[in-house]
Amino acid sequence: MIGHDFCDPFTHQPTPATLAMAKKTYDLRGLKCPLPVLRTRKALAAMQAGDVLVVACTDPLAAIDIPVLVGQTGDVLEEQIGAAGATTFRIRKS
Repeated sequence: MIGHDFCDPFTHQPTPATLAMAKKTYDLRGLKCPLPVLRTRKALAAMQAGDVLVVACTDPLAAIDIPVLVGQTGDVLEEQIGAAGATTFRIRKS
């Protein structure tokens, strides 16, 4: 976690903004459309700005639906990785 974005460069301690940020992980593997996108929308609605949501899905349509959802909500899709039959999304709440 030591890095310019997360820590004070002099003390190497987490910044107050980092401490306030929450990270949630949702395992939505096995769910079929439209459930992954609906549950992702609900989770994002309950989060605060700056929070991070990590979602894992096996539904192939999630690779299309979740980026579209993020575009509609104005949040930030930081990462999308497809591996081992699942797609993982890292979304930062705006």
